[in-house]
Amino acid sequence: MTQNPLKHLNILFVEDEENIRKHIANALGYIVHEIKEASNGLEALEILKTFSPDIIMTDLEMPIMNGVELITTIRKKEINTCIVVLTAYTSQEYLLPLINMHIEHYVVKPIRFEKMLSILQQCCSKLGTGNDRRDLPQGYGYDWNQKILTYENRSITLTKKEISFLELLFHNQHRIVTYEEFQTYVWGDAVMTDDAIRSLVRNLRNKLPKDIIVNLSGIGYKLE
Repeated sequence: MTQNPLKHLNILFVEDEENIRKHIANALGYIVHEIKEASNGLEALEILKTFSPDIIMTDLEMPIMNGVELITTIRKKEINTCIVVLTAYTSQEYLLPLINMHIEHYVVKPIRFEKMLSILQQCCSKLGTGNDRRDLPQGYGYDWNQKILTYENRSITLTKKEISFLELLFHNQHRIVTYEEFQTYVWGDAVMTDDAIRSLVRNLRNKLPKDIIVNLSGIGYKLE
């Protein structure tokens, strides 16, 4: 059976036309790990406070906050998430402001789903999230399907929170993951105390390659 290379992706889809947004989001919902929707840039920024997408797909012409303003705000925050632009326009008037914004792809409307899947697969290959196994330094590896950490083919047991914590770092390897995101995605409704997250990180560091998890005091953690 053919494996789905997109199954680990988290996507934010920003489009003001509801029928298009719902159609694409519903279709992608069966293929990717998680998808969130926004109808304009302002909604998207709110979602980004608690959601860490691998890829942001955004229209340009939208009310309240358009796609150019959204992308500019994201890049000013030093968020290096892969961005795919959806647009009905190909003129310099619309695309010139984005020339230095590190856009991964432009998709010209009307959107062909097959073309979108092809672009997502290209992004996935660049992100390195499409493989069932993730190779780590010093002979370590992580199996996404089995949720198993290995060292020289020997399995290392991880707790549920350790798995969630580690995968959140993997999904956001290009940036710092904040304490607020760990509260939301790892602890959920439970309270994440300072002692609890320090204890979890200490235990994980004992199981992982040396110095792979880096702490930025008062902000969060990232993978080195």
